[in-house]
Amino acid sequence: MARKCELCGKGTIAGNSVPRKGLPKKKGGAGQHIGVKSKRTFKPNIVKVQATVAGSTKSVKVCTRCLKAGKVEAL
Repeated sequence: MARKCELCGKGTIAGNSVPRKGLPKKKGGAGQHIGVKSKRTFKPNIVKVQATVAGSTKSVKVCTRCLKAGKVEAL
């Protein structure tokens, strides 16, 4: 099963890891120098909870944001 929230559909997305060297100009340095970008993944905070769905108890995968917002009632 995929790493995806069953309520909002939040899932894994790809991005770049950008290494930065040097002190920023804002903090009195010569400026930051960006190294070689490499791919990385951003994974959502998914938890398995027991919830009541259509009158029966079911195990669902939801993100913690949906859980905190009260979109699902954990048992």
